[in-house]
Amino acid sequence: MNQISTLGELKKSGWISKSIKDEIRNNLIKKISEKENPFPGIMGYEDTVIPDTERALLSKHNILFLGLRGQAKTRMARQMVDLLDEYIPVIAGSEINDDPFHPISRYAIDLIAEKGDDTPINWLHKSQRYGEKLATPDVSVADLIGDIDPIKAANLKLSFADERVLHYGIIPRSNRSIFVINELPDLQARIQVSLFNILEEGDLQIRGFKLRLPLDILFVFTANPEDYTNRGSIVTPLKDRIQSQILTHYPKSVETSLAITEQEANKIDAQQQRVDVSDLIKRLIEQVSFEARNSEMVDKKSGVSARLTISAFENAVSAAERRAIINQEEKTQVWISDLTGIIPSITGKVELVYEGEQEGPYQVAYNLVDKAIRAMFITYFPNPDTLKKKRNKENQKAENPYAPITKWFDQGNNLNVFLETKDADKIHLLYTVDGLFALVKKTFPNINEMESGLLMEFVLHGLSSYSLISKKVLEGKIEFKDLMGSMLNMGSQHFSEEDFNDGDFS
Repeated sequence: MNQISTLGELKKSGWISKSIKDEIRNNLIKKISEKENPFPGIMGYEDTVIPDTERALLSKHNILFLGLRGQAKTRMARQMVDLLDEYIPVIAGSEINDDPFHPISRYAIDLIAEKGDDTPINWLHKSQRYGEKLATPDVSVADLIGDIDPIKAANLKLSFADERVLHYGIIPRSNRSIFVINELPDLQARIQVSLFNILEEGDLQIRGFKLRLPLDILFVFTANPEDYTNRGSIVTPLKDRIQSQILTHYPKSVETSLAITEQEANKIDAQQQRVDVSDLIKRLIEQVSFEARNSEMVDKKSGVSARLTISAFENAVSAAERRAIINQEEKTQVWISDLTGIIPSITGKVELVYEGEQEGPYQVAYNLVDKAIRAMFITYFPNPDTLKKKRNKENQKAENPYAPITKWFDQGNNLNVFLETKDADKIHLLYTVDGLFALVKKTFPNINEMESGLLMEFVLHGLSSYSLISKKVLEGKIEFKDLMGSMLNMGSQHFSEEDFNDGDFS
């Protein structure tokens, strides 16, 4: 087909003109029939968003993806390009990709009238049939629809009343293509109004010119839920003209979230060879995003993007790599203490409510990590809260696997885990805590030394999240102490400072 270069040759070839929506519909039917996923790499939408999208495309609908940030809305729109035919013919020189059999522009109609079957034909690849515009407050009608071009009028010596002086905007230039407007509510209401006729009647109005241009476009819009944004809203008549509104969502399970991070994270070969990442660490990072979405400190209307866990995973690996470089270690693993390195990935990805702002973004981020540790701890070790209830109910001393550990701290011992400590030194340090290794070995008898060290550190962080011991994150280290002693020391220090400030030493 690509060798056809004139309208006459195209007629003889038997090529059949189709609208873009018919084209996508036919190719989608073929993929569904062959059990082929039309949206590869999109996870967690298999039973929700993807079937809804397929139904909309089979119905030849324009689509509005409605959902919070980081829910693959734009990605799904971009993948629709793969549902297009490989090539389509267009009139050579046409600004709006005129169909040779159904020309709509003045240029194409005049050219065919002049040259007939000798009208030159070009072939347009599907990768060139995608247009995208981010809606910003400065977008104008001229950008989207078009305007009069005075330079063209001067060069062609035409009056402004001549249709040939028009400069087409991005939408007419996307004729026979997929056109996406991202963040539709950000588009000013008067600009949204300019889309009415294009969606419904198929005509354009440019500076007094009323053009009957039945544009052949699949429109895809993306937006945050209307009630979730103060920036603007979708005007009701426009929303009414978009036939299918599809609600997107965040991953519903940690397993899906893990698969997304595994697919999207930037994996550097040198890091993969040097740094091991356990399943525990991966799950903790994913759990942070789930905790953030449920946190009272985080604005739920803004959402927590999947980009949080992707960035956090990359930072955790880099934190371990940096430590290995400093210590000249050829091999290391991501420790729980390395999760202090993911704090910048959290603070930049969550919007806080007033209480969160008062708490401070860094403190909120540390709290989210602690909550993730608390949630994951009981999937690996006995629930400390359950043990307390059991002992109280039975009114006797039930076996407490954490008693030797907490007793060690109660005796005045403390543990300083430096963030840049060598792996061997950290493991040796963890062995000094009474009962810590015994608990891990009893629960996981078949693990190696590095895995054992990671779980021992995890136990300390878990016990602190359940308020059985104290944890304080300082510059360059994490300090573990007994809980009561830490509280008394804080109270004593506070009392002394007040006395000093008041000048009362009696």
